[in-house]
Amino acid sequence: MEITLAALQGRWTTLVIREFLRGSRTFTDLRHALPMLSDKVLSDRLAHLTEVGVLDRHRHPGRPPRVHYALTPQGHRLGPVLQALWDWGSHPSG
Repeated sequence: MEITLAALQGRWTTLVIREFLRGSRTFTDLRHALPMLSDKVLSDRLAHLTEVGVLDRHRHPGRPPRVHYALTPQGHRLGPVLQALWDWGSHPSG
């Protein structure tokens, strides 16, 4: 459980992962989907998620070069985890 929580650390991380559950994305795609994130926070989250094995980073040649990020198989396994967190948070305790 601690490994999972470490992967999800940082504000906005779950929202970034949510976007990747919809498919691969570029930095620009994410900026448009999550306009409330600063470029620095988004860059930090992408670097962290790549470092912990949640995302793969693919650089495509061209002018300008494009970088696409996509969930790894391990990253895809976070989908049900995030859904469970959403379900838990959206139901009032009682």
